[in-house]
Amino acid sequence: MNRGRADSARERDVAATQARGSATRSVLGLMIGAPLLAVALLPAAFASGGGGGTSRRWFGGRAESQRAEAQAAKDAAAAAFYELDTAQRGLRISIETITAVDGSPEARRAESDFVALGRRIDEVSHTYITAVDAHDLDRDGLEASVAARAKGELNRAKDELLRVKGELDRFEQNIAPLLDKAETQLAQLAPAVERARQALRGASDALDTVRSSGLRADELAARLAQLGPELTRLNEGAGRHGVADTLQRADRVLRDAEAVRAEAERLPERAAEIDRRLVSLRTRAQALTTRAGGVEPVLSELRRRFVADCWQDLQHVPERAADHLRQAETRLGEAAKAREEQRWADATSLLATVRALLNTTDEEVSAAGDRLHRLNAVAKDPQQEIDRARFAVRDAQRLAMDGRNTPDPRHARPLDEAVARLDRAVAGLEGRHPDYWHFLTELEAVRTTAAQVVDLIREERGAGHA
Repeated sequence: MNRGRADSARERDVAATQARGSATRSVLGLMIGAPLLAVALLPAAFASGGGGGTSRRWFGGRAESQRAEAQAAKDAAAAAFYELDTAQRGLRISIETITAVDGSPEARRAESDFVALGRRIDEVSHTYITAVDAHDLDRDGLEASVAARAKGELNRAKDELLRVKGELDRFEQNIAPLLDKAETQLAQLAPAVERARQALRGASDALDTVRSSGLRADELAARLAQLGPELTRLNEGAGRHGVADTLQRADRVLRDAEAVRAEAERLPERAAEIDRRLVSLRTRAQALTTRAGGVEPVLSELRRRFVADCWQDLQHVPERAADHLRQAETRLGEAAKAREEQRWADATSLLATVRALLNTTDEEVSAAGDRLHRLNAVAKDPQQEIDRARFAVRDAQRLAMDGRNTPDPRHARPLDEAVARLDRAVAGLEGRHPDYWHFLTELEAVRTTAAQVVDLIREERGAGHA
C-alpha cells in the first residue's frame, strides 16, 4: 500500500478538520461576545433580501452543503481505508505465523492468495489516494459541482475499499483452521524446549551422581556430549531453524537425554548384575566340567550294550563339551576384564556368549545320560512305549469317525500310515540286537502324526462351527 501518501492525506484531513473546528469556535465566540450587534444586524439582513442578495446566499448555502457532503464522503472513505489497512496488517501476521510453522500445500496456497489480495488492496488504495489528492475540499470558493464530483469519486473509492475488505474477511475465515493449528504448535514450542533443557540437566545430574560412586560412565558421558550442539540450536530459537524443526529437535533431545538419565540411574544396578552373573556363570562352568567328565563312562556303557546306531551321534560329545567349556572360560576372563574397565556393553555381550556355550554343553552332556536312561527303559519293557503310541492313534481314529460313517481320507490316510509304521517298528525289535533308538524315534513320529491329525480335525470343526 502507498502508506506514505495515505498518511499524508490523513494528516491533511486532520488539519482541515481542526481548522474548521477553530473557525466554528471563533464565529461562536463573536456571536456570544456581541449579542447586541447580532440582533441589530439581523433585521437589516432580512430587509436587504432583494433578488441578487438572496441568490448569492442560496448559492453559497448549496456549495457549503455539497462541501459538507463531500467531506462526509471523504471521512467515510478514510475510515474504510484505515479499516482495510488494519485488517491487512493483522492478516499479514497470521500468514507469517502459518508459514513459519506449516509447509503444507494448503499453507503455501494461503500465502499466495494473500499476496494476490495484497495486489487488489494496493489497487483500491491507489484509487482512494488519487481521489483524496484530486480535490481540496477546504479551498475557498469551492464550487458545488466540484464538491459533488469529489463526493461521487470518494464514495466509489469507499465502496471499493469495503468490497475488498469483505474479500479479506472471507479469506481470514478460510485460513482460520490453518492459523489455529499453527498457533497450537507455537504454544507447544516454549514448553517443549524447556522440557528438553530440563531433561539435559537431569541427565547431567544423574551422571554426576554415578561418577561420585566410582563409576566412570564414559559411554553415557559421550552420548550426552553429542547433545550439546542440539542444545545450541534450541537456544538459537525457531526464528532461525523453524518451528517444526525446533519442535522435532526438542523432542529428540528430550528422548535421548531421558535415555541417558535412565541408563545412568540403572548403572549401579547393572554393574552389580554383571558381578552376579560372572560368579554364577563361573560356578555353572565348573559344575558342567565335572558333569562332562561323566559322559565318557556313559558312552562306554552305550557302546557295550547297544548297537552303534543307538549312540553314534553322541560319540563326539566329550570333545565338543571340552571345547565349549574352554571357550566359556576364555570369554569369562574377557568379561571380567571388561567389567573392570567398565566397558558395560562388552561385558554384557561376552556374558551372553558364555551362557550360550554353557547351554549347548548342558544339552549335549544331558543328552548322553538321557539316551542311556531311555534305552535301558525300553530294553527292559518296550510294551509301555507301544501302548502309548497305539493309544494316540486310536484316540485320533475315534475323533476322525465321530459323527461320520466313513472317515475323511485326509484324516484316515496319515493314521493308516502311522499304524503301519508302528507295526514295522515293533517287528524291528525281533532279533538278537534290536535298534532300540530307531524304535523310540519311530514311535515318537507315530505319536506326532496322530497329534497333527487331531489338531487338523479340531481346527476344521471349529471353523465350521464359527
